[in-house]
Amino acid sequence: MKWRPDWFLLGMVAAVALAWQWPSPGAAGGWMHPELLTKVGVAVIFFLHGVALSFAALKAGSLRWPLHLLVQTATFLLFPLIGLAVLALLGSRVTPELRWGIFYLCALPSTVSSSVALTAAARGNVAAAVFNATLSSVLGVFLTPLWMAVVMNTTGHTLPLGPVILDLVRWLILPLVAGQLCRPLLSAWATRHKGRINRVDRATILLLVYTSFCDSFQQRIWSSHGVVTLVLVVVGAAALFALVLTLTTAAANALHFSSEDRIAAVFCGSKKSMASGVPMAKLLFGAHPGLGVILLPIMIYHPLQLALCGWLAARWAKRTD
Repeated sequence: MKWRPDWFLLGMVAAVALAWQWPSPGAAGGWMHPELLTKVGVAVIFFLHGVALSFAALKAGSLRWPLHLLVQTATFLLFPLIGLAVLALLGSRVTPELRWGIFYLCALPSTVSSSVALTAAARGNVAAAVFNATLSSVLGVFLTPLWMAVVMNTTGHTLPLGPVILDLVRWLILPLVAGQLCRPLLSAWATRHKGRINRVDRATILLLVYTSFCDSFQQRIWSSHGVVTLVLVVVGAAALFALVLTLTTAAANALHFSSEDRIAAVFCGSKKSMASGVPMAKLLFGAHPGLGVILLPIMIYHPLQLALCGWLAARWAKRTD
């Protein structure tokens, strides 16, 4: 089968390169008004997620509680505990922005679209994947900032939890609910234009990636981060993925899950959402000049998880139960 490059992954590279060469429009005070663009972009992304979300699929997957407990525990407890251990090992050898970025990756919710798509490709429990991915996105609005507040407080920085969570509810949860309420009117349209909606969703994320890196380049934050930082993040992301994949697989086997449930548990429990991660970072950290550095770990982890889980999905799809 001929390999075809993913335009979204290429777009991430292009967005960073564009921010490097032309940062002023997307930086604070630029003509793109990133402080407003961010919130509108976040609302659009989650409104489209709400329109595309099938309540019937959620209901069908809601009864497998051991599976749900494993996925959410891996996402919001196992990952953060590993992140805390990594920060303890690194100590003060990395900058605060990179420390936040490493832990932010660990505190993020699971993916929605790719977890469901890969579970379907591997002949897993799709209904359970839909339920867990959606539940993870909602829980992440509250648990991700809580975890980030714990880590940031240890470095002498405070995260105003009340205003932050209120902002996340306003720009993530409310558009998601609005999309669900509009689904009876828009579901047929959304089904017909699923490909276009996906492209709009991804293009909006790329726009947010661009504005996230503009301040970093304009204020020369990257002058203190070289190739060593990139290599460190790549190796760390690969090790993190391998560790969580191994642990979730072992837990699913210990709980005697069926093949279908095990696949859903592994894919949902080991993935981290860039679709939620970039918008949430813009709301959590605002115009922090180090936002590009903070987002680097999830930008490395994202293509890594897609490539490895895609290989696993193709392998598991050939199994004979």
